[in-house]
Amino acid sequence: MKYLLQIDFPYSGPFGHEFFAAMKELAADIANESGLVYKLWTENKDTQEAGGIYVFDNLDDANRYLAKHTERLESFGFTGTSLKCLSSMKR
Repeated sequence: MKYLLQIDFPYSGPFGHEFFAAMKELAADIANESGLVYKLWTENKDTQEAGGIYVFDNLDDANRYLAKHTERLESFGFTGTSLKCLSSMKR
């Protein structure tokens, strides 16, 4: 079973290639998270949002990452974060 975690937050930029360049170090750190199977980052310039969809192979690692990333976003000054964890996602 896999566990899908969706995190969205208000974001005013940068977007596109500048977003990916600015987040390169963070992306490398997230890629090493225990239990992470896949990550997909999202951004929407029109709605001024960014976020990500993460798939974990166990609920403990998904919950641990949720707490860690929520704390990280708050330390960056992001508020209004939307969080969803969908359990028992079958492949």
